[in-house]
Amino acid sequence: MMHSRPVLLTSRRGPFVALVVLLLLATSVAAREPLPDEIRHGALLLDGAAAAPPVEAPLVDTAVSMTVTGLIARVRVAQTFTHAGSGWVNGVYVFPLPERAAVDHLQMTVGERRIEGRIEPRAAARRTYEQARESGRKASLVEQQRPNLFTTRVANIGPGEQVVVSIEYQQTVQVDADGFALRFPLASGIRCIPGTRPVGGFDGGGWARNTDAVPDASAITPPVTPVGVGHDNPVTIDVVLDAGLELAVIESPYHAIAHSERAPGIYDVSLAAGAVPADRDFELRWRPRPAAMPRAALFTEHGPDAGYGLVMLYPPEAPRAREQALPREVVYVIDTSGSMLGTSIAQARAALAYAIDRLRPGDTFNLLEFNSRVRRFQPQAVPADPANLARARRWVDGLQADGGTEMAAAIEAVLDGREHGERVRQVVFLTDGSVGNESALLAAIERRRGATRLFTVGIGSAPNSYFMREAASVGHGSFTYIGSAGEVAERMRALVDKLEFPVLADLRLDGLPAGVEVWPRALPDLYVGEPLMLALRFTTRPQSLDLSGRLAGRSWATRVPLRGGATARGLGVAWAREKIAGLEQARVRGRDAADIESEVTALALTHHLVTAYTSLVAVDVTPTRPRTAAAHDAAVPGKVPAGWTMRIPGGLPQTATPLAVRLLGALAALCAALVCAWRSRRYAEAGR
Repeated sequence: MMHSRPVLLTSRRGPFVALVVLLLLATSVAAREPLPDEIRHGALLLDGAAAAPPVEAPLVDTAVSMTVTGLIARVRVAQTFTHAGSGWVNGVYVFPLPERAAVDHLQMTVGERRIEGRIEPRAAARRTYEQARESGRKASLVEQQRPNLFTTRVANIGPGEQVVVSIEYQQTVQVDADGFALRFPLASGIRCIPGTRPVGGFDGGGWARNTDAVPDASAITPPVTPVGVGHDNPVTIDVVLDAGLELAVIESPYHAIAHSERAPGIYDVSLAAGAVPADRDFELRWRPRPAAMPRAALFTEHGPDAGYGLVMLYPPEAPRAREQALPREVVYVIDTSGSMLGTSIAQARAALAYAIDRLRPGDTFNLLEFNSRVRRFQPQAVPADPANLARARRWVDGLQADGGTEMAAAIEAVLDGREHGERVRQVVFLTDGSVGNESALLAAIERRRGATRLFTVGIGSAPNSYFMREAASVGHGSFTYIGSAGEVAERMRALVDKLEFPVLADLRLDGLPAGVEVWPRALPDLYVGEPLMLALRFTTRPQSLDLSGRLAGRSWATRVPLRGGATARGLGVAWAREKIAGLEQARVRGRDAADIESEVTALALTHHLVTAYTSLVAVDVTPTRPRTAAAHDAAVPGKVPAGWTMRIPGGLPQTATPLAVRLLGALAALCAALVCAWRSRRYAEAGR
């Protein structure tokens, strides 16, 4: 079993060691208290070299420009690094992007000079960056830590200087029965880092040490501060929306927006407040007039060596009676770890209560919570009768958020790898997905799923949507996102409809023509309101694609014509990104990791994409930092997601805080460590 407790607390002597370490840290920090005139605009100060004074982190302001054409969005993210302190710094900024973003362009602007980035294998790009950094030249490096988490590094920012790093990416628009949506994450949750043994490797500068379970933990745990403390990393967002359809609604559920029609069917959309803190995800939704909603769409692009296509197809309507007659076992799993403190646990409880009320006579069900331990409502699934439902509601009302995130133990407890007779078994995870060991958890789901369908519900203002969506994909289910309390009923109603009525299962492409490559290769099950999206590459354009599967339990087949359609740009990049995602899933299913790395690297170099194995790097040719001056790494803090009330990890920021306050903070952390250790022993003894 993986443990989410910090390595320091894995023994009975851990808390006493923690006391000594915390007191020493508090004393050390106080001894290097910066003078009042060193503190500017609530800046976070980061340690430089051992003999150097604290280093003020550069400020980051972000401008996001999106252009949506049909089903393709092209996005430019311009990050302005401003160094208002003294000395020279190397800025490090960890930030989220959509999980299927195909990052393919980098530009660094220094004064009037614009330096274009180039794609290189990850290790080579890092060497290029480090050589430029050591020689005093300005350089930027963009690396992927997770498909939805990236790092920008900027070397040699001088006092009073600004450096603008612009990246561009492409993604497909999300489509469902309610219309279209485009999501841009602005905050990244504080991830639980499991593992009991620290390991070496590259130090990413985060608050967590690399562990045997998450060997890159230091790269995915940047410092964070609440909104209103220091710089709020303000973001502006502007969208040109050309949906190609007559629209009835344009809305954003989490931000106020302003929009106007610049031409028939083309809209300008922006944040009504101008700049906003980077503390919650932005989502833009648009809905055509009912008669204009397409049932199918085809887009094509012709390249020098091959053509590319994007196909969207809604499944046909099907009678519901046959599928609804099947008996079901539904297990709801709720995350009650510390990262769910605040509004997230309230949303999760409300969602779970709604789901319980929608259970049908004849269903069986169970509930399970996980934090530092796993606790069941009942040892086995029980009938959905009035008495059991009433007990379940009381159980849900008593749930509180606390402790670590033992998701691996929850997966083992709820997925047994077995068939379950004639009863359809469905498992629903309600969580923010704030974990660092995504690959191991996805592999566990693949290994233990059996005939169970796994659905995920993302909770909170900034869930780990990459993990949530991939878990649902591996589990042959679907992903639902609840970003605010006002959405609980609407989103859970849609999810319950899916649970009650899968539409198309066991989908496959039959007799694929020669010279045609389609992704995803393993087609997903489709549920109410979900279209099938296919990206294809062809050297000879096919006339059609043949699809077959089971529609409401019966055999089904159709032919999808591939003639006509509209032309679009960027489909080659979209296809490459889908193939890379498919190859990464193949690793979860047991394919050799070295083969996948080789294939993904070749594909990424061809299409100029940032992946786990390739990075974008830009280097100025002229050194700007004097040889006599040193530059120190300074991590730019992100913002705590809106609604989070958990304790911020990583220690106290080095601002002008009196020694007494530091000591109180250290003692408070010690108390938390003692409680954590006591609970861990109690849970361990209870499990024997």
